[in-house]
Amino acid sequence: MPELTVVDINGQKAASVTLPDGQFGVHVHNAVMHQAVVMYRANKRQGNASTKDRAAVSGGGKKPWRQKGTGRARAGSSRSPLWKKGGIIFGPQPRDFSYTVPRKIRIAALRESLNAKFLSNELVCVDKIDAASGKTKDFAHMLEALKLQGRVLAVLDGADKKALLAGRNIPRVTLTAAPNINAEDILSNKNLLVTKAALETLLKRIE
Repeated sequence: MPELTVVDINGQKAASVTLPDGQFGVHVHNAVMHQAVVMYRANKRQGNASTKDRAAVSGGGKKPWRQKGTGRARAGSSRSPLWKKGGIIFGPQPRDFSYTVPRKIRIAALRESLNAKFLSNELVCVDKIDAASGKTKDFAHMLEALKLQGRVLAVLDGADKKALLAGRNIPRVTLTAAPNINAEDILSNKNLLVTKAALETLLKRIE
């Protein structure tokens, strides 16, 4: 059965956790992750782009010239889309891009994203994080000891309040809780740092 090494804040091995067989260390199903990530990103879209059609543009109520006899093309409004300062034809309007996929797909995507990080050695589990000083530099030293570079998603369930305060100001480090993360959060960061308590919560979520 696949095992994940649990380290302390200095990067030294402290214990190990047995991961569910058949869920970790096996082939990653990219299709289910793609479905979930597209949904999560679509749900983040604001959808507030708005343009004015000829009816919404101010002015243009008077007919520019008479219908016949001028030699020019017929014109009923100076706000025609064919005119400068006219309305927009089929322009974007405010809309809701959000949709949902079945719950089983969301759970499967979370499981596959964790498995992908495990296979690429980008899943780091620490036994606990205690930052008695509450200083950012101490949290940064921990990341350096764990050899975490690039974007880091830190899931700090069970960490003390000072640890959360110490890590929130570090660039490219995102702090969150295990019940709140999804596949898009995991895949948009290079490394996934979890506490042992957070890992237990995540394993319960993918059962």
